[in-house]
Amino acid sequence: MKNILLITVLSLFLSCQGEQKDKTEKASQTKEQPSVTETKKELTAKGFQIFDYVDEKSGDTILMQQYYIAFLKRGANRSQTKEEADSLQKLHLAHLGKMYELGYADISGPFGDDGDIRGITIYNVPTLEIADSLANADPMVKAGRLEIEIHPWWAAKGFSLR
Repeated sequence: MKNILLITVLSLFLSCQGEQKDKTEKASQTKEQPSVTETKKELTAKGFQIFDYVDEKSGDTILMQQYYIAFLKRGANRSQTKEEADSLQKLHLAHLGKMYELGYADISGPFGDDGDIRGITIYNVPTLEIADSLANADPMVKAGRLEIEIHPWWAAKGFSLR
């Protein structure tokens, strides 16, 4: 009997969560998005490099923005003890979390192999100098466990990963 009650309560909870998610998604879809012109003005005022084009298929204006992709590469100093490496990893993740919270980074993640390129971070900042400064502030980079290689990268503004 307890199992049936638990399953019923859990089912009710999960269905309410789904309804709340649907309401949240609908509310966010109805929010008015700024026009391409407004977005261009805002980005230009902040110093971002942009361009736009008209998609022939949809007729929509696509706004492209320059981002900076930082490749986090295996550094020369890999001599840390396991405890030191674990501590640096926690500080590294905290740094990346802070970059995301402050709006400086849009996505970060490790690669799934054990190659020399360990991961990437995409910085949403107006200049290479800012991206370089933020990437080099990472505790793993400061310790020499990772090295940074940064390249300008263009992507459509507002598009999400699929």
